[in-house]
Amino acid sequence: MKTIRKAAMLAGAAAALGSVMPAPAQPGAVTVIHAGRLLDRPGRAPRGPSTILITNGRITEVRDGHMPAPAGATLINLADRFVLPGLIDSHVHLDSDRAGNEGLLAGFTESSRLGAYETLWNARKTLDAGFTTVRNLGDPGGTLALREAIVRGWAEGPRIVDAGQSISTTSGHMDARLGVDDDLHAQIGTENLCDGADECRKAVRRQIGRGADVIKIATTGGVNSRIGAGLGKQMFDDEARAIVETAHLYGKKVAVHAHGADGIAVALRAGADSIEHGTLIDDESLRLFKQTGAYYVPTLSTVNGYLERIARDPNAYPPAVRAKIDWRIKITGEALRKAVPAGVKIAFGTDAGVSKHGRNADEFELMVRHGMTPATAIQAATTNAADLLGLRREIGSIEAGKEADIIAVAGDPLSDVTVLKRVGFVMADGRVHKDVR
Repeated sequence: MKTIRKAAMLAGAAAALGSVMPAPAQPGAVTVIHAGRLLDRPGRAPRGPSTILITNGRITEVRDGHMPAPAGATLINLADRFVLPGLIDSHVHLDSDRAGNEGLLAGFTESSRLGAYETLWNARKTLDAGFTTVRNLGDPGGTLALREAIVRGWAEGPRIVDAGQSISTTSGHMDARLGVDDDLHAQIGTENLCDGADECRKAVRRQIGRGADVIKIATTGGVNSRIGAGLGKQMFDDEARAIVETAHLYGKKVAVHAHGADGIAVALRAGADSIEHGTLIDDESLRLFKQTGAYYVPTLSTVNGYLERIARDPNAYPPAVRAKIDWRIKITGEALRKAVPAGVKIAFGTDAGVSKHGRNADEFELMVRHGMTPATAIQAATTNAADLLGLRREIGSIEAGKEADIIAVAGDPLSDVTVLKRVGFVMADGRVHKDVR
């Protein structure tokens, strides 16, 4: 019941914020942006002074130099800024900014109505940070409603590609009953759990029926799982294969939570589209990544969330979870250092919700620290992520025909990627969301 109420209340929460929503672009409305420097196609060299023309929320032309704005057009002067495409976070959980014991307690003591506002609040923080698109990889279901509210113009937030509920086996990483007294199990939903190939096919179809854009599964244990079963494989090959084949049958991609190398291999052999976390990538993992063309989403900034919560409260996590967190902190970045020179495709993702929403750009610094350049890290958060999400024709670069998702910063992110932590201008779908120049 709580999940149903939360989804229903999101629309009300969005409507309550309607007074602060920007007006949609009027038919035929033209906007002209003067950019100081322009990274229109990440992966290529930036352009110098440039002009971007936007009509009805879509980019119609990009020109060198600063051309005069046509009569009646709106001119946005970013001539002293570095302009680039809106950023994409391929792994978030918008429904909460809390974790550990605090997050578990909130699930039992706070109303779905309050949870709806929290989801909306996290979405606004994410857009403020310059992330105009996110892939929400699993929550009880409220973000599906927020996705629709944003499309309708009832709420302001990033474009959302949503997975509905994450799928795992009984006692797997996404079994919400773990760590909860048996007497309460009957009140906790299990529709996202499956055991055996037939059940797993049905679990995928159930999420697709709810409106999921992508399917999220777990083939290994998780750091935050309240069970002492480790981080190795927790799904059989036939179960993973059934999930991937069913999702692909319906035209949906599959994102896989996997830490252990055995679970990574199970997912990649089954045809998964991305591996999330991938903490224990080995030589076989690298071979399978290259063979299948799957993306790796490192989610390095989870460690920031862990460190902040532990600094505030050393008992923020139960002992079995804390031991895994301490291990995760020590090993973070090692897998990326293997993946980059091996030529594995990398897409940007933070696991925000474990890390903090609105602080998504912290991931860039960690990616560079562990083997990437600022240019390739930005590419991971734009063109690569757009490709992973199946949206490369719509977003990820500033080109004619694409959505006008545009941000600007003071400074050169190709020299100092940390300037992306201070995004001053955000345009999403041709509407200015933030302008603090």
